[in-house]
Parts: sequence; C-alpha cells; structure tokens
Amino acid sequence: MSASLPEIETRPLSEIQKYQEKKLHDLLSYVSIHSDFYRARFKQHGIHISEIKTLHDLEKIPVTSKDDLYHHNQEFICVPSEKIIDYVTTSGTLGDPLTFVLTDKDLDRLAYNEHISLACAGGSKNDIYQLMTTIDRRFMAGMAYFLGLKQMGAGVVRVGNGMPEFQWDTIKRLKPTIAIAVPSFLLKLIEFAEQNNIDYKNCSIKKVVCIGEAIRNEDFTYNTLGKRITDKWPLQLFSTYASTEMGAAFTECLAGKGGHHHPELLIAEFLDDNNLPVPHGEAGELTVTTLGVEGMPLIRFKTGDICKAYDEQCSCGRTTMRISPILGRKQQMIKFKGTSLYPPALYDILNTVPYIKNYIVEVYTNDIGTDEIVINIGAVNPPENFDKDLKDHFRAKLRVAPAIILETPENISKRQLPEMSRKPITFIDRRSK
Repeated sequence: MSASLPEIETRPLSEIQKYQEKKLHDLLSYVSIHSDFYRARFKQHGIHISEIKTLHDLEKIPVTSKDDLYHHNQEFICVPSEKIIDYVTTSGTLGDPLTFVLTDKDLDRLAYNEHISLACAGGSKNDIYQLMTTIDRRFMAGMAYFLGLKQMGAGVVRVGNGMPEFQWDTIKRLKPTIAIAVPSFLLKLIEFAEQNNIDYKNCSIKKVVCIGEAIRNEDFTYNTLGKRITDKWPLQLFSTYASTEMGAAFTECLAGKGGHHHPELLIAEFLDDNNLPVPHGEAGELTVTTLGVEGMPLIRFKTGDICKAYDEQCSCGRTTMRISPILGRKQQMIKFKGTSLYPPALYDILNTVPYIKNYIVEVYTNDIGTDEIVINIGAVNPPENFDKDLKDHFRAKLRVAPAIILETPENISKRQLPEMSRKPITFIDRRSK
C-alpha cells in the first residue's frame, strides 16, 4: 500500500488499538527519561509506566493543560539545543503564544502527516498547490504544507495570504489545481474576480483545502460559509483540523464525512469537564497524545476544542476514527442572557447576510459579572433598519440578540489582520479571567 494510504488506516480497530498501545509504551519510556515535566508529573502522582499497558490505562495519567505549557514551557523540551532545527509558536488564539521546538525527525513526521493528509483529500503528485497561507512568522502550518507536498512530489506555489490580484495572476500564469486557504478569503477572491471580469468558475483550481474556519455543519452538510462559496464557485471544499501542539491533522477524504485520524501520529480521546471519556457519540474535548515526536511530545493534552468521534468505516476504505467539525472552543463558550453558545453559531448567522463583508465578535464581562456580546460588522450599503433586522435574525435563530456596531470593511480588515497576525481574528475575548 502506498505511503498516501498507510496500511494501518485500513486495519480493524482492534489492530489499530494494539498498534497504538505499542507506540504508547515507547512514548512513556521516552518521556520518563527525557522530559523534566513528565518525569516530575509521574513522580508527583506515583505513576509507574509499567502499569500503563492499554489505551484505557491512559486515564491513570493526569491531563496536560495549556496552563502547564505556559508555566513549564522549557520543561517539556526533550532534546539538547543542538538537536533543535526549527522553532515555532502557536497562534495565541486563547492566550499568549507558546514556543514549540522541532528536530529533524519531527520535521520528517510533520511532512509525513501533511503528505498523507493532503492525499486523503484527493491530492497527488500530479497536482500543483497554491499556498494562500504564510510560510514565515514562526507559523508551523505553512511549512508543514510545503514539506508534505515536497514529500508527495506535488508542485507548490508559495503565494502567501491576502493579495487577491496576485493570487489571480498566479492562477492565470501557473494553472494550479488545488489551493490551501482560509475559506472566508475565497469570498474575497470571488468578489475581486467579479469586479475585474475574471472567469473564476472556469479557472484551473477545482479543489480547496480549507484551514482555520469551519465549512461544515455537525451533519457534514456545508454551513453558511461553505454554501456561500460553493453557490458562487463550484469548488470541492475539504475541511482540515490541526494544531501546533499535536503536529498532525484530521483531514476529510472525498466522502466529506469528517476528518480522518492518523493512528501512527496521535492517540485521541474525547473528555468531559471531569476529564472522563464521554459516552459514545457525544461531544467532548479533543485530548491528544502525540506519537513519534522527539522535541516536545505531549501526553493527554487538552486542545480546548469540542467535537464528536465517529467509528463507522468510511466509504473511502479507511477504518480509522473520524472527528466531526469543531463545535466550539471550550474557553470560548459564552453564557449570554441564559443561553450557552459558541462563536461559530454567531458566525453562521453573520455569513448569511450579503451586505456584511467581515466582522469581529467581542465578548466582555459587564458590571454585574455576566457575559456581553458586541459584534463589529464591516458592511457595504446596509439597509436603513439593518440593526433591528439583524437583531431579529439573531433572536429567531439563537433566542438572543447581541449589540451591533457598524464599521467600514476596511477598518474591520485592519483589526482582523494586525501586523503580527497569521490568521484572521474573528473573536476577541475581553472577559475577566
């Protein structure tokens, strides 16, 4: 079987479990020698790694939190500085950025992940990929895509983010077949094409691997953003979910029924607020144990992202577990006037409104200690009573209506992409911690 579809991904789940248990044993032996953090953690809790034999036994080990990484960042590093090849930082979506280090072996693992992930989404060495994401600014993802595509043997055009005119010029000149992009940017490409009489529907790009934003509902149908893109431009969109901490991705196959798990690279759990596994089919916080990482391996790291697991065999032939679209981030849950919601529920409504070009959702703590929501919208030619109409729309869908502030799309765009940003900022949490 080719590297694009590893044999382990087609084996029965029982075999995958045994495979991961062997990998887990190797990991525990490694961190007990090389990780100051986990060596101290095991001693503190009286954990003997010889007693961790099955995936179920992982529950004996406390979870690793983002706070652990913030306060003990250096203690997670398992290699001397001369073995470190690359330094990256997280995007800081939920706090200050964290530093991660990668060895040469880790870079090979990263390339392998993207190779098999992009192949899962139907890519091959015959494709040319246009990278509409940054490869600099200590950003792991852009480098990962490049390394993975190099390993696959595909062509790569490193355009970077933004610059619609340059993107279209590149498409015209080099005829890429697949793009990797933040999906909301595709709307900007469509708008530019329509304003400049570009026949975008018949251009060379037929597929887009979407990063950073959800394009599907929980039932795997396109959400509002996905529909707005595909109603205009007949593309095949693929969701992918990844993070710097896990150095791996869950990417959709052609069936579009969830992101596939790569068992060589990660052990995945879905936990409740008490760090216990949720019942089968229920949403839980994705918690990962990284396999094959040399520089900064993690055990039971809580990602903060809420999703569901699906174990049914996929029509693509893979037997691996799949994850649903991310339903929300645990730290971003909002309690607003008695209603619990996550920002994606707000985004989905905003994306249906044609005159809204961009937006930023802000949450803060009011003077009585509860959550308040302000949505700053960049709008073009909004109707006279847009404020009332928009609030009525929110009430109809969510039973509550946030405050609305009208700005120009240009001002919102500047706030979404400040100078050091690598991803568009759509959510700002100003709540008291």
